[in-house]
Formats: sequence, C-alpha cells, structure tokens
Amino acid sequence: MAATFPMIIAFAFMAAMLLIGTWLRANVPIFRTALIPASLIGGVVGFILISAGLSLGFEARTFAPFTFHFFTLSFMSLVLTGSSAAAKKSSPIYRGGMWLTLIWTMSLAMQALIGFGVIAGYNGISGTSISGFLGAISTYGYTMGPGQALTYGGIWERSFNISDAATVGLIYASFGFIAAFCVGVPVARWAIKNGYNQNASAKIDDEFLRGYYRRESRVSAGQQVTHSANVDTLAFHIAILGVAYIATNYWLVFMQSVIGDARPLGVAVGVIFSHNLFFFWGLVVCVIIRLLMERLRIDHFIDNDTQKRITGTAVDFMVVGTIMSIKFAVLVEFLAPVLLVTAAVTLVTALLCFGLGRKLANLGIERAVTIFGCCTGSTGTGLLLLRILDPDFSTTVSKELAFFNIAILFTCFHIILVMSPILPSYGMTTIWIVFGLTFVVAWVAIYAMGFMRGGSGFARAET
Repeated sequence: MAATFPMIIAFAFMAAMLLIGTWLRANVPIFRTALIPASLIGGVVGFILISAGLSLGFEARTFAPFTFHFFTLSFMSLVLTGSSAAAKKSSPIYRGGMWLTLIWTMSLAMQALIGFGVIAGYNGISGTSISGFLGAISTYGYTMGPGQALTYGGIWERSFNISDAATVGLIYASFGFIAAFCVGVPVARWAIKNGYNQNASAKIDDEFLRGYYRRESRVSAGQQVTHSANVDTLAFHIAILGVAYIATNYWLVFMQSVIGDARPLGVAVGVIFSHNLFFFWGLVVCVIIRLLMERLRIDHFIDNDTQKRITGTAVDFMVVGTIMSIKFAVLVEFLAPVLLVTAAVTLVTALLCFGLGRKLANLGIERAVTIFGCCTGSTGTGLLLLRILDPDFSTTVSKELAFFNIAILFTCFHIILVMSPILPSYGMTTIWIVFGLTFVVAWVAIYAMGFMRGGSGFARAET
C-alpha cells in the first residue's frame, strides 16, 4: 500500500498549507487588514517551502494536476448549483449580467494584446527573444483563471513548443489574485466610507477580518437532502459530480477516436477534444445534468448551499495549488517581463472596470469591484470582493454573476474554444484582428445597451 501514499500525502501537504494560511490570516494584522484569503497566504507559504527544499520531497510540478482538477471541479460544481427561491423572485438580472459579461469579454481580448505588446517592447529594449505568447497568456491567468492558464499553457508547450507557458500562466494567475485584493479591497473600503455602496449594513467586523466565526454566531452550511442512515448528503453531491466526470471523460475519448489526427484546413481540431479542455466539456455535461434534473423535477436533490461548499472548497485548493505549482527557476528567469506585463494588465484592467463602472446609473461600484475581481482572479474572487460591499447579497449583483457565467461562453466562444487551444498556430495579424474586433464589438454593445448614460462618477446610495 505504500506506493499509493505519495499523492495522498501531497494533497495533505496542500491542506496543511491551507490550515497555516487560516492561522496567519487570523493572527497577522497586515493579512487581516488586507483581507487576504487563507488560500493565497497558504499557497505563498507552500511556494516558499518548495523553493527552499522543505516540502517533504515534493516539487512544484507535483501540485499542477491538483490545480487542474480542482479548477475543473469548481467550474462543474458552479453550474450544478441552481438559483435560490429569492433569486427567482428578484428583479431582472439580465442587463446587469450583460454588463458584467461585456466587460469580461473586453478584458479577455485586451489583456492578451497588452501582453503581446509589452513583451514586444521588452524584447526590443533588452535584445531578448521571449515569445509573445508568454505575454498573451496573461489573460488566461488573469481573466480566465489559473485552470485555463494551466490548460492552454500545457497545450502550447506540447503542441507548439512555447516553453514554460503553463508555469508562466500560473505566475500571472498568482499575481492576479494578489492584484485583486491589493486593488479591490482598498476600493471597496473607500466606497463604504464615502457611501457609494447600496447596502447600508455593510461593515467589516472582527469575524470578517479574522476569517472565522465565533461559536455563538456560526451559520448553517446547507440542508440534508438524503437520510444519513442511507447516504450522507455531501457524499451524494460528490457522487453527482463523479457521474459528470465519468460522462465527460468518455465523451472526450469517443470524440478523439472519431476525429483522430484530422486537420481540416490545416487546423488540429482534435485539440478541442483533448483532456486539457476537460473543464469546458465538463461544464457542458453539468449544464445538461442540471437541465435534465429540472425537467424531471428532481432538482430538489441538489442543495444549493451544500453545492456551494463543494465549489468553495475546490476554489480554495485550486488557489493553493496554483501558487505551489510555480517553479522558482522559471519565476526568476522571466521575472522582469512578467512584472511589466502584470503592472500593465492590472492598471488597464482597473481603468476598464472602474472607468466604465462609473458610468452606470446604479450599483456601479458593486459591479465594478466584482468584475475587477473576476478579471484578475476568478468568479470566487469577485464574489469575495462583492461581499465587502454587500455582505448579505441583498443587491442583484450576486445573481447577475450566475447569468454572467453562462453568457461569457457565448460572447467569447470563438476565443475560448476555437482560437485559444491552437493560438500559436495563427498569424499575429489574425490574432490582433480577431481579439481587437472582439474588444471593439463589446465596447459598441456597451454603448448600444445604454450603459454609458450615467454620470462621470459613482452614484452615492440613496438614504
């Protein structure tokens, strides 16, 4: 049995880092003030231990598979989660959700082009010849998140010889999480202080700062949908995800056998059905499962709060794994250009999100802070920043994110599924035209839908 332990102990090591991060968040003032999550702190501690050779013999590459699978699970679990009864009765969320979608679409295209431009400038000044795709992958680390950075970076390494693309993508993802909190938290605090947020009850109390509840104020984590004498509710929910995982795997195996090495018009379409894109097809499978359960009127067997706990757990371990997967040698080698790309992408993304957020007639600061978190980290990051401004999610913004998570698959389908897996196979002219037009069309849609009719600053909440 000893041979079965290495990966289990590796996972236990990640869990230990999460525990250390929780303790540090609760006891180190600077972490409390900045509201840095335990997963980010624990990931940095793990990275330091790995770089110093104090990681029980584990290397950075050990944790990349965990990052990939926890990212995939978080996406699939998110889709299985239904809308609450309150959300179904709330005011329409489509306009707000569409604004979030269009900003994310612009960010996806814009960050890639900024990455190309900064690396080209760096090469021109320094005389180096770093691949522009190591700048473009910033958008997969920032806007799309660490899972996609690892996914597409891995494909580019194996199929197009873009060395270290996956690791550089994870570095961007890690810096993106840091940017989300270093910029997003101060902005949220400023908004509360000046009365720009709509939820007047918003406050940052001691429990929020320390990151844990006191004994007398603990909240429920979900409801039981199966009798514990039969099967535990959490096990039941995980089993549904397991079925979705199996279905997704064999769908990809089947499609790979059908397509083989076919290259219509010289395009390796088989890459689209590779296991590197498991997260996308897993999402599709979970959408189908959710729709079937609703159609058969058995969707009550999914408890939303329990499903959210699974999603949150997957996100926490994904963040820890992302940072622990960074190879120190690669970080040192590309530190200067990566920092330049990171600075440029963070600045322009902030200008995009907060600049256009100021134009909204209502909920401008809530939506701007939320989408900034989504464009620098993940949907979970956006929700965490939103919770500072709207602790009980009384506004429609949290519900708009549910619409946003599906809508972006349509507005960005051509980039996410058609171009990204084989991006290095396209000419630079094609890439700039497609990504540039994507940005322009989304910008025009923002105008056409009347999202630019607000004032020149965030509107103060009515009292």
